[in-house]
Amino acid sequence: MKTIKVIKIGGNIIDDDKSLESFLSAFAKLKGPKLLVHGGGKLASKMAKQMNITVKMNEGRRITDTNTLDIITMVYAGKINKNIIAQLQANKCNAIGFSGADGNSIVSEKRPTQPIDYGFVGDVKKVNTKTLEVLIENNITPVFCAITHDENGQLLNTNADTIASELAIGFASIFNTELYYCFEKNGVLKDINDDNSVVENITTETYKTFIADGTISDGMLPKLNNCFHAINNNVNKICIGKPSMLFEINSLYTTIQK
Repeated sequence: MKTIKVIKIGGNIIDDDKSLESFLSAFAKLKGPKLLVHGGGKLASKMAKQMNITVKMNEGRRITDTNTLDIITMVYAGKINKNIIAQLQANKCNAIGFSGADGNSIVSEKRPTQPIDYGFVGDVKKVNTKTLEVLIENNITPVFCAITHDENGQLLNTNADTIASELAIGFASIFNTELYYCFEKNGVLKDINDDNSVVENITTETYKTFIADGTISDGMLPKLNNCFHAINNNVNKICIGKPSMLFEINSLYTTIQK
């Protein structure tokens, strides 16, 4: 069985032109089947402010009204996605940009309005890999933005970490699947101020302990919830850390285990 790498890059990489250029150059050289998922970085918020549209957040999560959905669709599925595709083509990596609506690849449902109404935010219901399999078998790399759809004509803003997790799970029946979350830290840290305090292995039991004692909190919680969702649904390998973990044998990073 072939191995596929599902790689998600965070906004810190997207927001820095040099970091993105360096990552995509290295990503293009990765051998074998691969798939890239990206978030939106700060550009959507910047454009919203330029258009006098209020950016509304709750506990770090974007509330997506109609105007905001228009902006993030333009930014995520348009400018950012196509910029990534163009750079990959320049690096001789044949790639195609995707939202969840393309090829009916990711279907979501609008999140319930209680206890918080997040607007047009989607929770993933199913992943359809058939179209993606054809592309991957022909050495074409899918690149996903953080937009899905509900099969009734409605686009939905969807967490990019979740999209990466669900795609990895969707491929787990036909590939050995590896999931990588790339961001600015060396991994999950015991001390947020010490980038070398990496927790190299996290299991379900140690995760519970870290939550209880406050070692893991805030924005890392949903990312790790996605990790354990994936590892419990037949994804073979999950790593969190800087992009260097993909290319350097001795790189620091966190591995998720059952």
